[in-house]
Amino acid sequence: MFMILGVPGPLLFGQVLLGLINGAFYAMLSLGLAVIFGMLNIINFAHGSFFMMGAFVSWMLLNYLGIGYFPSLILAPIIVGAIGILLEKTLISRLYKLDHLYGLLLTFGMSLVVNGLFRNYYGSSGMPYDIPGVLNGAQNLGFMYMPIYRGWVVVAALVVCLATWIAIEKTSLGARLRAATENAPMVQAFGVNVPRLVTLTFGGGVALAAFAGVLAAPIYSVNPNMGDNFINTVFAVVVIGGMGSIIGSVITGFGLGVIEGLTKVFYPQASATVVFLVMVIVLLARPRGLFGRMV
Repeated sequence: MFMILGVPGPLLFGQVLLGLINGAFYAMLSLGLAVIFGMLNIINFAHGSFFMMGAFVSWMLLNYLGIGYFPSLILAPIIVGAIGILLEKTLISRLYKLDHLYGLLLTFGMSLVVNGLFRNYYGSSGMPYDIPGVLNGAQNLGFMYMPIYRGWVVVAALVVCLATWIAIEKTSLGARLRAATENAPMVQAFGVNVPRLVTLTFGGGVALAAFAGVLAAPIYSVNPNMGDNFINTVFAVVVIGGMGSIIGSVITGFGLGVIEGLTKVFYPQASATVVFLVMVIVLLARPRGLFGRMV
């Protein structure tokens, strides 16, 4: 067995892979948060609940309707995104002209209600969601065995993050979104339906969280608390990357996942706090975040 820095190679690479897996979820969840905050200026504290809802919807589609994993990757984000649109139209849209604190309090309350409803109906114990057969097993890479599904999660997350960045930064729709955040009345004067654009943006951010939830379902047990395990770290990722920064959320999410994984190898006691230690250091050196813009 070969060693790297005194650590068995398979153990080190295994933790790097685990860090990439966690980083994939950090990136997708923080990306949704960044889209919603960057375009709507709403701090969505219910984002972890939408992540959990994505996993639950995929579980319900499978167990109640017999709809498998791959269709759920499309259907669950659409369903949860539609729920997000309904909540935006009925509740969140009333807060856009108020202080950020009101949006944070509303979405925090929404999170408590949603989590409580699922907990009362399904309980707190996790429910299994099987890995699809085509993604089962492991691949021998020579230096380690990589579970195929976990590799799929990293690739799928990278593709979704890249597609989202292209849609926002390189398309006419993204240009309208960015312009609407700077000067909504002017954009509306050019015939763009800004309220509809805002609603679809919120729904899209929620759908990203739900997509991450579907990917997470076979790895973690499907339970009402699964979003709570990620959301604190995800907010730290958003702050480190820069509030509202798309590329900052993606790079920071994957980077912190790997740092967290390596910390579990070399100094396990700090693995639960290393992300927040990095956040403190970054905020002291660069208060707007690594990729944040000057206000």
